Order: sequence, then structure tokens, then C-alpha cells
Amino acid sequence: MLGFLTARQAGLDDPLRLRRAESTRRVLNLELNHDRDVDRIHSNGVNTIDIEVIEGRYMLSGGADGVIVVYDLENNSRKPQYTCKAVCTVGRSSRYVHRFSVETVQWYPHDTGMFVSSSFDKTMKVWDTETLKPAEVFQFEGNVYCHHMSPIARKHSLIAVGTKDQKVQLCDLKSGSRIQVLQGHRGEVLSVRWSPRYEHILATASTDSRVLVWDVRRASGSLFSLDQHNGDKSKASSEAVNTAHNGRVNGLCFTVDGLYLLTTGTDDRMRLWNSANGKNTLVNYGKVSNESRKGLKITVSRSCSPEFVFVPCGSSVAVYTLHTGELVTMLRGHYNNVDCCQFHPDYQELYSGGKDCNILAWVPVVRPPDVEEGTAVKGGSQATVNPAFEDSWSSDED
Repeated sequence: MLGFLTARQAGLDDPLRLRRAESTRRVLNLELNHDRDVDRIHSNGVNTIDIEVIEGRYMLSGGADGVIVVYDLENNSRKPQYTCKAVCTVGRSSRYVHRFSVETVQWYPHDTGMFVSSSFDKTMKVWDTETLKPAEVFQFEGNVYCHHMSPIARKHSLIAVGTKDQKVQLCDLKSGSRIQVLQGHRGEVLSVRWSPRYEHILATASTDSRVLVWDVRRASGSLFSLDQHNGDKSKASSEAVNTAHNGRVNGLCFTVDGLYLLTTGTDDRMRLWNSANGKNTLVNYGKVSNESRKGLKITVSRSCSPEFVFVPCGSSVAVYTLHTGELVTMLRGHYNNVDCCQFHPDYQELYSGGKDCNILAWVPVVRPPDVEEGTAVKGGSQATVNPAFEDSWSSDED
């Protein structure tokens, strides 16, 4: 670390290199933080969480009990041990609460004054954070599995919605109406994601084993369908042609730069795709256990080198190197299956929610003092501490 600081001070290194190195070190040292609790509000499993990007302070959660909770992640007490308190809750006593399981919650990307939730009660609600009342309610014909707002859109205010009736609905926040239907899937739509690079590009995943990529400005259908065999029909059976997985596709996530798209399926596979041409990069992540019948919320790190992907895997969260497929570690702490996880890019922390009704905080451990290189260690127990980390004060009067 001192080498990075010296090189940066001398102008020999790009300042971002130090940031990437420190971010990477912090991700590699993630552990369950026993000093930080998150208020346990949900009486049933936690299906979805989202952290706002404006201040990086507030977190949303939605549960199978229909309840929505807003948490304050900031440590106002300044004590080592603290609890992330629930600031406000749309509980069972509220007249506006979802009647059934909340599947997705998302902050409005440009302002914490609004958030959106979707549920198995066939509705999607746009909430005013201040009053905790819905400003708009969209009704659908089937269960709503997922929704997503573009993090970068300036020319549109569309919310993509995946439902049980095989169609992807586009809802306009400005007009408060459904303005477009994307047809192409032959099964329930379990996940939708806007590209963080191009505001009109949308990816959708379904129980029909396919992932479709759309340009919503076009009316002629999807741009392309992801093919796990990259067009080699000799490797695919007639049923597997133009399929991304050999089972339900229930997880989607773009990398931060939008150049790659990650998918997960119930065939226990995770695949990395080139988002520009839809080619399978053939990165081998091995077996990624996935038994979820609904959407699976995966997340990717930011400003690391290399980047990492966090995937709910049974009662653990698996951490993989994005471009090599190497399993880095398994984060264990939940007592039941994990359904969602969210990476906090400001502090390189991870939050995960599961069927045990808990939200756990995974925080980088404190780095021990650096040991001087080349110093012999006697008996394997003592080493010379780097002078840069040594306290210069002494009680010796001599």
C-alpha cells in the first residue's frame, strides 16, 4: 500500500490504480460483521434489497410478508457496535401495504424521494418516501415478478415490468400508463434489466430458458436471443437452440460498464455474455446451485481489479472472479436460503437477505500492520513491524 501511495504522490501512477487496489483488498476481506446488526422487521423471508446511490445511506427491503422497510445504514452513534435502524415501514397495518409477497424494490435512480415496489398481488406501486403513500399504482393481469428503472435514462422514464403472462410491459412514469408491450417470450418473465451503458437497451429473462435483448425504440421485436452454444447447432439439441440455459433463467445483471451481462439459471450454471453481440464468453464458473423458482438477485462489484460477482447459493453467498470464473470464497451466515444481495460501492460492503428473515452485513476486516519484507520470523510468531506503522512514542525516560 505504501508503494501505491508513493507512486501516486510522485505522479508515476494513475490515482485510480490506488483506488482499485484498495477496493479489491476490501472485497477480498469481506466477513460477517458481528458488531453491525440490521433491524429484523420482516416476519417472512427477505426477497429484495436496494441501496440508493445518491448518498449511499438508505436501504430498501421487501419481504414475502408484503412489508417494505427503509433502513438508515449510517452509524450515528459512532460506536463500534450499532444497529441499522428502520427509519420507516409500510407494515401490515397500513392501508397501502401489498397484499402478497413483494418481489422487487428499487429506489428512483436520481432522487431518494421516490421508490417503486412490485408484488404478487399483481400491482406495481410508485411511492412517495416522505408520506409512504403510493403516488401511482399500476395494475397487471398476472403476478409481477420483477421491475427495473434505467439508472442512466434521460430521454425516457420507463419502468420495465416482468409478469406471469409472458409479456414485458413498459410503464411510463410521466403519463402513468402502460405504453408498450414486448412480446417474444414463451414463459413467465422472471428478471428484467436496463443497460447501464445505453438507455434504450433492455435484457429480459424467462422460464422458457431464453434471454432476449431489446432496443425499445424498435417495434419489430428483440435485437437478438442469447445462445449458449454461440450458433453451433452441432452442440445443441433441437430444444436448446437459441437458449441461454437448460432451465429457467431467473437472474440478470449487467456489469457496471454495461459491456457484459451475467445470467443465472436453474441448470446450476452462470454465464457471462458480451452485451454488444450476445456471444457467450465461455467463462466456466462451475456448478452454481440455484433452486429458486422466482427471480434471483445477483450483484457485481465496482472499481475493483479484477471485478467480482456475488451470487446467492443456498444458504451462502458465493463470490466469483468475474472474468476467470474462480470461486474466491463462500460467505456463510444465513440459516436458510439467500434470495438477494446488494453491493455497496462506496464502502465495498455487501448486504444479503434470505428466507431466515435476516439481513446480514458483510464488511471488510481491518487490515493488520504490514510486515517488513525480507525479515526473518523467529519461531513463526514474531516479526518486525514496518516502521511506517510503528508508534514513535515511548515511555522510556532514557
